Amino acid sequence: MQVFDAVKERRSVRRYRERPVEEAKLRKVLEAARLAPSAGNHQPWKFVVVLDEAKRRALARAAQNQTFVAEAPVVIAACATKTDHIMANGQHCYPIDVAIAIDHMTLAAVEEGLGTCWIGAFSEPQVKKILAVPDEVRVVALLALGYPHPGARTSKRKSLDEIVCYETFQ
Repeated sequence: MQVFDAVKERRSVRRYRERPVEEAKLRKVLEAARLAPSAGNHQPWKFVVVLDEAKRRALARAAQNQTFVAEAPVVIAACATKTDHIMANGQHCYPIDVAIAIDHMTLAAVEEGLGTCWIGAFSEPQVKKILAVPDEVRVVALLALGYPHPGARTSKRKSLDEIVCYETFQ
């Protein structure tokens, strides 16, 4: 699969088949995160892979009772282990770095025939408690992963004319 094909096919999947993700496919998705770029090559991340059904149900409750979180056979908690690095533009690096790694995972998942949903609506203290994440580490996002249920919807995207301008902000 070409990268642009994966970009076009990627969607947020909120219904999953009751089928486990093969270890080789999961490892390829995780390898994509490992290879992601990061500011100063700090690689400020750790990914907690959750396969246990009871923990996935607890994560679903922590994620505003979004039941699809528990239905996905894999949930990955994307954590930032280094949160004090700030770029010259004043932005913290860790949310951007971890987001890039997550995006790499979403595209690798498409190539493997898997679907994902990026989840930002969750209680970080609850997720930290469920997964025994240390206080100094930030949980940036959860990523549901699994085989999409047939009939996954495609969201409408804005046109290039709506989001791109040249030379100055217009």
